[in-house]
Amino acid sequence: MTTSGNGTAGTAGNSASAPRTSASYALRQGETVTLGPGTTLTLQRINDSRCKKGAVCVWAGYISYAFSLTNAAGSRNFVLAENMPNASPKVTQDGLTFALEQLEPPEPPALHATAAPDYRINVRVTIAQAK
Repeated sequence: MTTSGNGTAGTAGNSASAPRTSASYALRQGETVTLGPGTTLTLQRINDSRCKKGAVCVWAGYISYAFSLTNAAGSRNFVLAENMPNASPKVTQDGLTFALEQLEPPEPPALHATAAPDYRINVRVTIAQAK
């Protein structure tokens, strides 16, 4: 599934003609959003190893999101996560910064849940500022 422009846009200033510098996108696993001409972002996979409600766990676990950024230069894969070793909730790729904003559902499913959760993640994409 491909979506485009679903989200909230920010601008560099108050002018109506100012270029858009960031936008927030809501994605489910397997969905693709068009970021610009020839540039797409796909949420490839969600890995949820968090301790389920009602379970006794040795560790809290984590939830991670595997993305693929595709443009004229090719395809790059990256992972966003909040509490996962060697991962970050924010990463910059090809001049764009990707940051986790919101997860639905925010809590792990119950121990004996029969239906898989319908995960949806909001990710903010911002044009990276030169340092």
